Amino acid sequence: MSTPVFRFAPSPNGYLHIGHALSALLNARAAVALEGRFLVRVEDIDQARCTPELEAGMFEDLAWLGLPLDEPVLRQSDHFPDYRAALERLQDMGLIYPAYLSRAEIRRFVHGSEEKGQSWPRDPDGAPLYPGDRAVLSEGELGSRMDSDASFTLRLDMQKALTRIGPGLTWQEAGSEGKALFGPAEAVAVDAASWGDVVLARKDTPTSYHLAVVIDDARQGITDVLRGQDLYHATSVHRVLQVLLDLPEPVYRHHRLVLGPDGCKLSKSNDDTSLKSLREGGLGLRQLRRRIGL
Repeated sequence: MSTPVFRFAPSPNGYLHIGHALSALLNARAAVALEGRFLVRVEDIDQARCTPELEAGMFEDLAWLGLPLDEPVLRQSDHFPDYRAALERLQDMGLIYPAYLSRAEIRRFVHGSEEKGQSWPRDPDGAPLYPGDRAVLSEGELGSRMDSDASFTLRLDMQKALTRIGPGLTWQEAGSEGKALFGPAEAVAVDAASWGDVVLARKDTPTSYHLAVVIDDARQGITDVLRGQDLYHATSVHRVLQVLLDLPEPVYRHHRLVLGPDGCKLSKSNDDTSLKSLREGGLGLRQLRRRIGL
């Protein structure tokens, strides 16, 4: 039996908050319980927002939590060529295409359709599915954008991808906390079609979260992905990419979220829940553990 490998993979684009602490501590605890390894990965795709100062602050927070680093720490910015190679492989399969509509154009088109009484499908996160360039742009405008230096995204043709894979795709879900952490995994049916044609890269960004996460998990030999419930449905997209790229399938576990007073998911912009501000305000580690239910 292989050694279990867990990971905590934050983005240094803001200060870690108590929700990150829950995820990091759960992963570290699971690794100890299963006599495995706990890795930290720096997801710094966004080179504009991810800064050395924020990364240093992230490592300070992890040290305060008592989580030692297993060196060397993987940084996504060191592996951009690997993401490009994966995109080229998908392109050779005829599964990705450039899309030229901006977010604002998509919103306007969908809003206009809904004002006319036409419902528009949305993905599990609530974002409208991509309507396709030709639903909004004339052939002349589309051709002009293609011939110019216009911004674009690279999207996965989900229907083609699912046709290539065939029916019956699943992922293995083994719960999250408590006894469920050690329970048997159960097969969950993949519903990737509900995501539509997801973005895999942008003109100025060599990869998206969806593409990078499956490549990095494979690179690091991650056997168990323990992450927040907000990413539960995204697992369908990740399984599709794993199959297309011949990547190994980890076991998934999705833990509860720490919510704010408004019942919403915490944000890095909410400084009152950042580990840095709480630590500087005198909060102890034992108090933090009680606050997040550990």
